[in-house]
Amino acid sequence: MGRSGAAGWSGPAAAGGGHGAQRALLPWRVLGALLLLAMGGIHLYLVFHGFSGLVGTLFVLNAIGSLVLAVAMLVVPGRLLGLTSGLSALFMAGTLLALVLALTVGFLGVREQLGNQLVPTTLVVESVGTIVLALTAARASRLRHRG
Repeated sequence: MGRSGAAGWSGPAAAGGGHGAQRALLPWRVLGALLLLAMGGIHLYLVFHGFSGLVGTLFVLNAIGSLVLAVAMLVVPGRLLGLTSGLSALFMAGTLLALVLALTVGFLGVREQLGNQLVPTTLVVESVGTIVLALTAARASRLRHRG
């Protein structure tokens, strides 16, 4: 049996749906998962350092949701990565929107200031996270439709 050259390869990886394409998305999966964990960790930290009541409960739910989505980013099969990363991007964007509202007009009785604990860090993590997860969703969807 002879070997086919790379130029003659027409298997699933060449079409974008194989293991090579999925391996190319691995760094994006990991980065997205890390950003989700960072966001959840920030919210959990804030629960233990001053936020309680409804907002504290929502922060705990955010941390749990972040953990679930981070694990999903790493373990879902490639065919579900577009959906998972898209939902994760929406989750992150929603959290970012809540922070922006708290900084501008107030949200759920919370009025944040840019100088408050972890606000600048959270803005960066959630902005970058939203972008990374949206790009991952787009790339995964494009690769899936090609394959």
